[in-house]
Amino acid sequence: MPPTQSAYRAHYSTETAMLKIFNDMLLAADRGEVTALCMLDLTAAFDTVDHEVLLNKLNRMFGLSGIALNWLRSYLTDRSYTVIYAGNTSCEVIIICSVPQGSVLGPLLFILYSSDLPKLATKRDILAFLFADDIQLYRHCSMAAVAVTVLGVRYCVYDISCWMSSHRLKLNPDKTEFLWIGTPNMMSKLPAGGPQLQLENCVIPVSTEARSLGVIIQSDLEMKRHVQFVSRACFFQLRQLRSIRHSVDVSTASTLIHAFISSRLDYCNSLLAGSTKVVTDVLQKVQNAAARLMTGSSRWQHDIHTIMHEKLHWLNIEDRVTFKCASLCTRHCMAWHQGI
Repeated sequence: MPPTQSAYRAHYSTETAMLKIFNDMLLAADRGEVTALCMLDLTAAFDTVDHEVLLNKLNRMFGLSGIALNWLRSYLTDRSYTVIYAGNTSCEVIIICSVPQGSVLGPLLFILYSSDLPKLATKRDILAFLFADDIQLYRHCSMAAVAVTVLGVRYCVYDISCWMSSHRLKLNPDKTEFLWIGTPNMMSKLPAGGPQLQLENCVIPVSTEARSLGVIIQSDLEMKRHVQFVSRACFFQLRQLRSIRHSVDVSTASTLIHAFISSRLDYCNSLLAGSTKVVTDVLQKVQNAAARLMTGSSRWQHDIHTIMHEKLHWLNIEDRVTFKCASLCTRHCMAWHQGI
């Protein structure tokens, strides 16, 4: 399995992928370097997997042969689908490509199909991190090597584009994002935010922020835009829940708040480790509002933290971040010890 692929693997997730990338960029900034980050988007990646290419790759790269390979060939071929709507059935369509989505093997087969993508980036001295068909390419450099770095990223994207053409996949340049990332002082020294990424048929302008795997990354490495986005989404859900709170019992209200609010507060919150109180207080206000809704407390009640800890048994935002980081470290240490 490619070590930089985080999708559909034990002890890996979107959060571990983003934490790795974000941590690498922070360490580069500590060294006085900037990071060129390119996020590639594929068009209908799972739907265009070529069966013969996949089977040949399973044979050559992963050593599958004989009965095992024939099982997979039988699994992929002679599939069809129809659409039934209002009692009417469409014509039968034979599936000549793609991996079966919604199946156990489908995601795993796609990971094996794209397993040599990170090697293409390594040849260009570019770091690549993947989550299924989401590809993040990044490279750290000094301020003097910015022009050389963007050229290396350009050649790397070209290599990946050629590889995808040979594998019946297609890059979507309209959704490709490119950022220069560093401390505010470093970014102020880059004219116009840094050089653009010139591809074969288009120019990818430099963005100041981009969304990757549900996290908004800013060029200055701050998390303000991300927590603002999370806060807006949570308060929208709280307004909807407030209108029905009197109609549901405590257990149902707790389930709804954990489903719509706590899940958003906890998603990728390990990236907030070391953030200033100004950043974490934005999410703390959301949690306080959720606790008031849960307990029926007034917005003017000042002991909401005591109620939250003693009655609801909730950790505050800063403690949740610390707990997440500790959980991730413990889980990966145990996985490493077991040789996973």
